Amino acid sequence: MKTQAVMAVAFASTFAVATPAAAQDRSDWPTNFTVGTASQGGTYFAYGSGWANFVAENLGVSGGAEITGGPVQNMALVHTGDLKFGLTTMGPARESMEGNSPLAPGMMMDNVCAMFPMYETPFSVTALSSSGITSIADIPDGATIGFGPAGSTSDTYFPRMMETLGVNFERRNGSWSDLGGQLQDGLIDVVAFAAGIPIPAVSQLEVQTDVNIIGMTDAEAETIINNFPVSEFIIPASTYQSLDAPSRVVSMWNFAMVNCDVSESFVYEITKLTMENNDKMVSIHKAARNSVPENYTKNNVLPWHPGAARWFNENGYPIEDSKIK
Repeated sequence: MKTQAVMAVAFASTFAVATPAAAQDRSDWPTNFTVGTASQGGTYFAYGSGWANFVAENLGVSGGAEITGGPVQNMALVHTGDLKFGLTTMGPARESMEGNSPLAPGMMMDNVCAMFPMYETPFSVTALSSSGITSIADIPDGATIGFGPAGSTSDTYFPRMMETLGVNFERRNGSWSDLGGQLQDGLIDVVAFAAGIPIPAVSQLEVQTDVNIIGMTDAEAETIINNFPVSEFIIPASTYQSLDAPSRVVSMWNFAMVNCDVSESFVYEITKLTMENNDKMVSIHKAARNSVPENYTKNNVLPWHPGAARWFNENGYPIEDSKIK
């Protein structure tokens, strides 16, 4: 499970907020921390590295982001303690908790705790306008589809979704940035993205060429919702220059997670900082508009870390003792 470290650089003028954390007893706090994200060009990396900067600057603990394979690998790395923090999606989290991770079949990754809700991951398709592909039904038989990094949420679920919708394809893996480049160069036909919006790689593609951002028909969305742990999602037209109307797709929730053995007071302060400063989070990535405490109910998979649960309970978002690790 090789990863690539990218240490955070503090942006004091951008992210610093008033916090009383310095007065806390820090005897059980780590001297540094690392957040498992995903590939460059995707939302996890942008969100995770920015969040790490934000926490490091305001809590005075050295922190950074690490490039990984995404939610599936992050679950394994956080469970084993190789990383203390990570980002995950509820589908891969459930499979990993139940011992069905493709990385470690049979290992029940149950030492992972929830911290706070992040955002929904929409599943959408992007093709070059010159391809003539304007719907999933238009994808030609045997098309080469990029599904993101191996083991990512997209790679785990989107191929199954395509098969369920009757699409025959050749599978291609890679970072979102790399796949975007391959699409632009005509080396692949379609990229099936699953990431928080706006996806940096899609926004970059729009600057360089004409693309079609493809949603699902009512029937396609209903079929997928009936067969996968997802819900309906509407991508607002304002998200991308290439959209002239809202796009119906499906989505899956993401949560920030932590190894359950990490200091309760440290996790409490991180949760407090994040949940009480949504404007700062949105300045890191627009997807953070949904990183608000009201969405804590979207976690029906992971146990809550005691530090995170303490903040939610103190602020009117009740979490039962049975759901706390």
